[in-house]
Amino acid sequence: MTLSGNGHVAVMGIVNVTPDSFSDGGRFLRPEDALKHGRMLLADGADLLDLGAESTRPGFQPVPAEEEWARLSPVVGTLVADGAVVSVDTTKAFVARQALAAGATVINDVWGLQADPDMAFVVADSDATVVVMHNRHEVDEALDLRADWRRFFDHSLGLAEKAGLARDRIVLDPGVGFGKTQVQNVEAVARLGDLRAEYGLPVLLGVSRKSMFGHFLGRAASERLAGTLATHLYGVEQGAAILRVHDVREHVDALKIRQILKDVR
Repeated sequence: MTLSGNGHVAVMGIVNVTPDSFSDGGRFLRPEDALKHGRMLLADGADLLDLGAESTRPGFQPVPAEEEWARLSPVVGTLVADGAVVSVDTTKAFVARQALAAGATVINDVWGLQADPDMAFVVADSDATVVVMHNRHEVDEALDLRADWRRFFDHSLGLAEKAGLARDRIVLDPGVGFGKTQVQNVEAVARLGDLRAEYGLPVLLGVSRKSMFGHFLGRAASERLAGTLATHLYGVEQGAAILRVHDVREHVDALKIRQILKDVR
């Protein structure tokens, strides 16, 4: 599968093989539960699955690379053998290397190739696509988001170029929920089109069940589907090529109806 922004909006289903993710931590920690959930998401219409074994929620507990891969290894290869397109959500080159060897074709790095100096080289040595997400260690209420995007992504793309990682294998993620105020999270979605225009690269948007909906709507994580759908559909209008979601069936339905409506024009 090519994540090239060719007009089709890809739905990426989330499988958290973790004990502590904010929305479904612990539900899919056992390999058999993760496999069952991944297969359900595929049946619901997911174009690809994003498997993560280390939570990235605020205050998360870091996981050693060997343990992270131990959680993933029973799941990645099996889903690949099932015919799934598999993405692995990791910042560690060791985990990425193992996942790619097991058949994963996408690496989703929430630190945009900047957390591990070997990550860009590992991806470059494969045929994989990499999702480069914007992130920050600290929240700054006075942040100029567009300027910080430029600073961060220019650095990430420089690392990719140095490693020989082709630009057409890179997807950008504005980083909603990572090192930003809630107002900045909204701005990141609203300015997604600017990010797409600035770099000419496909953009992934992932706001599924995020705290911004708790902040603005007062909804618990289990009650954030409506806000998630509205935000993702807005993001598609701004040029998002991939949506990273928990609720695959509902997003597939929403995108199908959107396309039916567009075809009437």
